[in-house]
Amino acid sequence: MHDLSPLARFGGLVATDLRDVTSDPSALDTAGFWAVSADFEGRLVCARFGTVREEAVPAPVPGAWSGPAPGDWTSSLDRAAYTQGVRRIREHIAAGDVYQANLCRVLSAQVAADADVDALTALLARGNPAPYAGTIRLPDHGVEIATASPELFLRRTGGVVESGPIKGTGRTEADLLEKDYAENVMIVDLVRNDLGRVCATGTVTVPELCVVEKHPGLVHLVSTVRGELRADAGWPGLLDATFPPGSVTGAPKSSALRIIDALETAPRGPYCGGIGWVDADRGTGELAVGIRTFWIDRSDTGDAVLRFGTGAGITWGSAPEGEWRETELKAERLLAVASGTYAPNGGPPS
Repeated sequence: MHDLSPLARFGGLVATDLRDVTSDPSALDTAGFWAVSADFEGRLVCARFGTVREEAVPAPVPGAWSGPAPGDWTSSLDRAAYTQGVRRIREHIAAGDVYQANLCRVLSAQVAADADVDALTALLARGNPAPYAGTIRLPDHGVEIATASPELFLRRTGGVVESGPIKGTGRTEADLLEKDYAENVMIVDLVRNDLGRVCATGTVTVPELCVVEKHPGLVHLVSTVRGELRADAGWPGLLDATFPPGSVTGAPKSSALRIIDALETAPRGPYCGGIGWVDADRGTGELAVGIRTFWIDRSDTGDAVLRFGTGAGITWGSAPEGEWRETELKAERLLAVASGTYAPNGGPPS
């Protein structure tokens, strides 16, 4: 059996010695190092660890991860349902209900009962390195996550808070369309508004707009929104003002959330939520948007199901088949890593 003891891993840090678990966000303003998982539907798990040390992600151990076969994955929305959902969102846009909405689907496959998300993290670190990669392993609290997220949800350094919304995806920069740039600007406006609810008046700025970032197998348009928190604003207010992340909901957010609820057939869970760490002693923290993220759901009978979410932002300029292909592109490399079929540099699968 694999060791499934509590653990959190972010970048070059690993946290062990679990001390406390709470759903109260005000704990993040007290003391200690916390791993944070916020499901898209609102469930918050904050875990305080007593030991934090520098440690690189270990090399994959042969046999430590046994993923599903490529053909084992099932999707909460098949191609026909997803493209119909895109058409439905375009009808909402035409009716003036919403400007943009994200439509997502969740892929699922059974894995071994002792499957370890940290072993999957070791594979992801080689096959799909990401700036906000991490692991949270708390099986007794229903949190087992391996993320290769490229997207910053919230970074806090003292009183300064920053978000890095992604909108616009292609295999290369040449694939990015006018629709992608327009979508990014719309979400930047939404994030500015969200941060403005907890930041001092006049401090919210956009230092970078629609910067092209290269990631494994694709490119993204990324913007940066920054502000200075009001003196009375802590983590509870910040999360309340900004959650769920604007880049994975839509604009206006309230309308997009209603549309998402009507069209999607599976809960997103940690996918599209917030995943990361808070160092309350230093007043710092970094939460990623939970995209490019795997998680394990366990049943009372001991069965383990690996899940992975993928989606796309839908605007009036969206083509249904094109949006389906975008969800496939975002999933392609990561599913290959999890299934053991990804071959780095053309070599044998790792």
